[in-house]
Amino acid sequence: MRVAVIGAGPSGTAALRAFQSAAAKGAEVPEIVCFEKQDDWGGLWNYTWRTGLDEYGEPVHCSMYRYLWSNGPKEGLEFADYTFEEHFGKPIASYPPREVLRNYILGRIAKANVRNWCRFRHPVRWVGYDEGMGLFTVTAHDLKTDRVYEETFDRVIVASGHFSTPNAPYFEGLSTFNGRVLHAHDFRDALEFKDKDVLIVGTSYSAEDIGSQCWKYGCKSVTVSYRTAPMGYKWPDSWKEVPLLQKVENKTCTFQDGSTAEVDAIVLCTGYKHHFPFLPDDLRLRTANRLATADLYKGVVWLHNPKLFYLGMQDQWFTFNMFDAQAWWVRDAIMGRIGIPKDKNVLMADIEKRVAGEDAGESDYDAIRYQGDYVQELINETDYPSFDVDAACEAFYQWKKHKKENIMGFRDNGYKSAMTGTMAPKHHTPWVDCLDDSMKDYLRS
Repeated sequence: MRVAVIGAGPSGTAALRAFQSAAAKGAEVPEIVCFEKQDDWGGLWNYTWRTGLDEYGEPVHCSMYRYLWSNGPKEGLEFADYTFEEHFGKPIASYPPREVLRNYILGRIAKANVRNWCRFRHPVRWVGYDEGMGLFTVTAHDLKTDRVYEETFDRVIVASGHFSTPNAPYFEGLSTFNGRVLHAHDFRDALEFKDKDVLIVGTSYSAEDIGSQCWKYGCKSVTVSYRTAPMGYKWPDSWKEVPLLQKVENKTCTFQDGSTAEVDAIVLCTGYKHHFPFLPDDLRLRTANRLATADLYKGVVWLHNPKLFYLGMQDQWFTFNMFDAQAWWVRDAIMGRIGIPKDKNVLMADIEKRVAGEDAGESDYDAIRYQGDYVQELINETDYPSFDVDAACEAFYQWKKHKKENIMGFRDNGYKSAMTGTMAPKHHTPWVDCLDDSMKDYLRS
């Protein structure tokens, strides 16, 4: 059996680690080929200064920016089989910067010694399925040699993520705005906006964090435009929330309530699209960014062809360890350890039940618990190392509380590891004062 994995970010490398784990225990595993369009693994965490297109003309995958720190506690995403303490040799604070988290991700997969399973600079151009042969044909492009070729596979795992193709709405007057307009995907350096008046459109996590970064690094003011409701945190004096942007004229922005603001830059923090241009209609996932994805049995099996799997397609509270739980489950399904019902109605009933379960929630706390229960469900059905999911949920609950108490200081708190039980130390410098996000500075005592 041959298995294609599309993408070598946290989800794709989770799949590699899952199969390697089975092989290390003596199991005969399929031949794995992982196609990655970037020059290294890490997915979004593989930071680049580039925006738009890369040196090969490929859309830049990275949505990361300089000075980014984790906006959620590391205790909620820790690998059960590779802890932060194991990797760094000591407990570290709860909100690592980008470089630190990427180092942790790469440490786990490097230990698995599966780099030879990966073909870097190999974007997938197309995936087709032959009903008669029961095989997928994957068309890949070796960018370094500029060669396009095809190979067949028995199973395909799509792990290309869904936070790299911007959803960028148009507002009247943007085309003649006398300032800088960009989507969060192309935001790279908050210092660009020092002494500027910045308008953020959206209330997602990127809106909250990019606005906070601009404030931290010296912008003059932040105005956040919301569609349905303000975020409602206790923002600094130079920060205000207004209804949805209606039009732009020169540098004057007019909002739904008739108020106006003069701004130098507009950052569209308006989310991302699930985008799979390499998949035909009958294989392509179409879903909103929610906890219960459309058309995925157990959140991972494609309803219309159970030989196709998707990893990490949910909206996320849990991240790395949820991808692991999914990857271990998918591995066992591919290897015949877990049976997938052949009755499509059974698959559909599972999906509908998950959607109803999410819809029944009334708060973020319900959503955290819902996803925690999902992770636990998958863990219970595989040999992924069990961990205290309740403790991870508790870290998220505390995080939500700390954000309400002090949105610019929540990263100064620490939480207990669900894996080791160790309480995270406080970082040596309050987040608002820490302008050096390097791993060297973060790890110093």
